[in-house]
Amino acid sequence: MFTRRHSSIFLSAMLLGLACETQALANPRPLPFTYPHEQLVTGATELEQFIDFTTAKATDSNSGRPDAQYGMLQFQTEFEHGITDRLELGLYVMYAPSAPTDFTNTPRPIEGNGMKQRLRYKLADTGVWPIDVAVYGELLESEREVELEGKLILQRRLGIARIMANVTGEQEFYYNGEDEFVFNPSAGVTFEATPVVQPGIEWWMFAEYPESSNKESPAAHHYVGPALMLQMGSLWWTNGVYLRVSEWNDNKIAPHEGFGKLWIRSVIGYGF
Repeated sequence: MFTRRHSSIFLSAMLLGLACETQALANPRPLPFTYPHEQLVTGATELEQFIDFTTAKATDSNSGRPDAQYGMLQFQTEFEHGITDRLELGLYVMYAPSAPTDFTNTPRPIEGNGMKQRLRYKLADTGVWPIDVAVYGELLESEREVELEGKLILQRRLGIARIMANVTGEQEFYYNGEDEFVFNPSAGVTFEATPVVQPGIEWWMFAEYPESSNKESPAAHHYVGPALMLQMGSLWWTNGVYLRVSEWNDNKIAPHEGFGKLWIRSVIGYGF
C-alpha cells in the first residue's frame, strides 16, 4: 500500500535526482546580477535568457506630463560553453524594445541593442582556496557604443550559505567621441534550503563617470532585494525583485536615466 511515508521517500528521491541532473547539465546562477565561481565543465553548453523590467519616466505626448511612468524592458540571450573546466566562453545578443509611441523624451536602457563576447576563467577549482576567485573579460558592441568590461568574481561557502561578490568596471567609447567609465559592483548571499529551492538577498549598484570635464556625473544608484532560484533538472529559473534605496525621491533622477524605484530581473537557463 502506498503510504504517506512512501510518498515522502519518493519526493526526496525525485528532488535529489533533479539536483544531480542539474549539476551535470547546467550551471545555475542563484543571484540574477552576481556571477558565482562555479562554471560549465569542458564541453558543456548552456542557454540563458535574461529579462529586465523597471519603471521609467518620460513625457506623455497626450497629456503633456513630463514625468509620466511606463515600463521599460531589456532582453538578453546568452550562449555559454565550457572550453575547459576552468575557462568558459559566453556570447550574448541584446534587445531593448522601443518605448510606447505616445511617450517622448524616453530614457535609454542600460545596454540597448547589440552583442557581447566574454571569457571567464577560474584561478583555481571551486573550494580549493579559502576564497574562490575568477576573472572575467568582455567586449560589447551596441548601437551607440563599444565597451570593455572587467570583472573580479569572489565567493565563499559557509555551510548552506554561499557569499558572492563581483567587482565590475566598464570603459565605454561612444560613437559620438565621448568616453565614460561605469562602476557596477554587486554582492549577495544565497542559502541552499533544499537541492531545488535556494533563496537569497542581493545588492547591486550602477554609477557612471563621464570623462568629459564639462559633464556632471549622475548619482550612483543602489538596489537591494530578495532573490529565489528553482532548480528543475537541466532547467533552472532565478528571479530578483529590487527596490532602489538611493535617491528615493524621483526628482533627483535625471530624465534620461532609466532607474525606477522597482527593478525586476528574471533569468531562465537550460543546460545541454
